[in-house]
Parts: sequence; C-alpha cells; structure tokens
Amino acid sequence: MTEHKDHANVKIHPPVLLFLHVGVALLLKWLFPISTAIPKMIEWLGYGIVLIGLGFAFFAMKRFRKAHTTLDPHGSVSAIVTDGPYRFSRNPIYVGLVCTLIGLPLVLGTIWGIILIPLFIVLMNRLVIQHEEVYLAEKFGDEYTSYKSRVRRWL
Repeated sequence: MTEHKDHANVKIHPPVLLFLHVGVALLLKWLFPISTAIPKMIEWLGYGIVLIGLGFAFFAMKRFRKAHTTLDPHGSVSAIVTDGPYRFSRNPIYVGLVCTLIGLPLVLGTIWGIILIPLFIVLMNRLVIQHEEVYLAEKFGDEYTSYKSRVRRWL
C-alpha cells in the first residue's frame, strides 16, 4: 500500500541551496582569489540589488500568507497564488534570491558568486522547481496548467 504525500518532492530547501551557493563562492574566493577592485559605487549598487531582491522575495512571501497557504516546499499547498509578483513570475521568491546572489558578490568583492549563478539556477530548476510544478499540476490540474501557460517560470 503506497501512501500519497500532499507536498512537492523537492530535493533541497531553497534557502539551503542559497547558503550553499554563498558558502561555495566564499570558499572559492579564499582558495582561488580573483583579484578584483570593486569601486565603492558598484559595492553600493550591490547593496541596492540585494535589498531589491530581498524585498521582492518578502513581498512574494506575503502573498502566500494572504492566501493562507504554505511557503514550505514540503508542506501541503492550499491555493495557487497568482496576484502581486506572481502575475509576472511563477517563482518571484526565487527571482529575489537570484537578485540577492547578483548583489552579494558586488558587496563582498568576489566574482565567484556571479560565476556560480547559472549553476544555482540550473540546480533550483532541477532540484526544486520541477518537483513543485509536478505537484501543483497534480493537485490543481487545469487551474495550474492555465496559470503556467500564462506566466513564465522566472521572468
């Protein structure tokens, strides 16, 4: 007898993947330093991008709370959120994380963080988003399929 679990079968929690990305970037900076002189203006731009990314992610998270559904990828989703930033992206929280990952290297003065962003996106797609999409399609059927056809995965 198989037990049906009412959650996405994601392979890693997104914040864990974020912290691994930052940790690996800092480790690579320490092991293989790439000499970069980041002008103060670019560093401040990095702070701005981080704040925009975090703000976008928190705004998207607020939409989940308003819909009374879970943010936990291992939790049971009760509704599809399609308003606010979800009108433009099916994953605005993850877009916010990527913005943060673009800004942090500018603040920390490491090119490694930027070099690793494509890997972060690939891993997020394969280990998290694809599993969330399968779950949502199974749970919400045509409602999710219709939303998915109107709104892009990232931007």
